[in-house]
Amino acid sequence: MQDFNNKLAVITGGGTGMGRELACVLAELGASVAICDVSAENMAETASLASVAEDCQITTHLCDVSSEDQMNAFRDEVVDQHQTDHINLLFNNAGIAGGGEFVAGDRDAWERTFGVCWYGVYYGCRAFMDLLVAADEGYIVNTSSVNGFWASIGPDTSHTAYAAAKFAVKGFTEALVTDLRLNAPHVKCSVVMPGHIGTSIALNSSVVHGQGSALEMSAEAVDTARQRLLAAGVPVDNVPDDHIRQLIHQRAIAFRDQAPTTAKEAANIILDGVREERWRILVGDDAYHLDAIVRQAPEEAYEPDFIEKMYDAGHFDELVPTQPRSDR
Repeated sequence: MQDFNNKLAVITGGGTGMGRELACVLAELGASVAICDVSAENMAETASLASVAEDCQITTHLCDVSSEDQMNAFRDEVVDQHQTDHINLLFNNAGIAGGGEFVAGDRDAWERTFGVCWYGVYYGCRAFMDLLVAADEGYIVNTSSVNGFWASIGPDTSHTAYAAAKFAVKGFTEALVTDLRLNAPHVKCSVVMPGHIGTSIALNSSVVHGQGSALEMSAEAVDTARQRLLAAGVPVDNVPDDHIRQLIHQRAIAFRDQAPTTAKEAANIILDGVREERWRILVGDDAYHLDAIVRQAPEEAYEPDFIEKMYDAGHFDELVPTQPRSDR
């Protein structure tokens, strides 16, 4: 798919981050776009930022991608509002962090994270597959992560739900390459594996989990954050709770604003990968480097000193122990 002009693109998680930038770039290239998100306010901002051509449109749809009923309703709204019987591009991009601990963590948080990051992809493909097959050419882009080939963010922090979901996305998309070739050869797919991208995932995830922003963290959540910071060597044992909240909030902002790859850069890398029909799209130098060292020594990938290789290469700064390395 070399040209996005007059194509119809569907993007989940279009309110912020890579989803927003994909919407804006595609609209600028002449595509009509339908985005969904759980935040109407964020989607309205995306729509206002997108420069939509006169004969194209951008529509916004409230949808929790972890609900199949809501995803099917999203599809029906796209068909109705765009007056179409097909779509050309599906970006299953929505994601959140959380549910890191399996043994001692909260089951609801685990399943919420897995539901958005895996079932959002699965339900997206189920809901829109017939519309993709109905197009002259179609393309599916599923967002995994470097945590789809390295299930860790360091030796001191559990990361089970997100990593499990991203491994599932990677495996599903790889298998879909053959399935599409056999059953719908005019539809292609890619799995995207970003490293540290400048998105608002660290700011948004707690809100999606129903916990409010970092500045609204409960006393229990503050205590958990304090223990993680102490384990990472940050001297916060006598710091007031409000200072912990502010520190976590500022780190989330830094995760977005100080990332080595911006969300817009990531969007352009992804679209270049679509044009080149690359089934595997790594995003960011850190993603390439991590992929290489995991392949070189896979049995060492979960040893405590493994992450030092990333530090030595200039990747994964001091945010690693307390913030998820993620792509939203």
